[in-house]
Amino acid sequence: MAEDTTRGLIEAMQAVMGGAVTTLISAGAGRLMFHSAEVRARRRKFLGPELVWEVPIAVGMAIIGEAVSGYFGLSPAVRTGVVAVLAYMGPRGAQALLMRFFKQGDL
Repeated sequence: MAEDTTRGLIEAMQAVMGGAVTTLISAGAGRLMFHSAEVRARRRKFLGPELVWEVPIAVGMAIIGEAVSGYFGLSPAVRTGVVAVLAYMGPRGAQALLMRFFKQGDL
């Protein structure tokens, strides 16, 4: 039987650009999805000054996402997804998620 050598998008990105760049792109995509939702809800302009603050949030959430993924020993593709989700949630969303776990005693 021949081995399946097809790659998914994440694996292809990591092969071409490396893991760090893929992580930053996924964090940027997560923040862009959040920003776009805010624009659709008419709480922000698409090219408003708030967009500048999304950059450090994306980088910070990428670092946090990599740390969390490393702690749980996740595969590189899953790490990228975790980073994108955490970047979308942002610091407040991540805080709410952690508080929920701590209150339930799951961690």
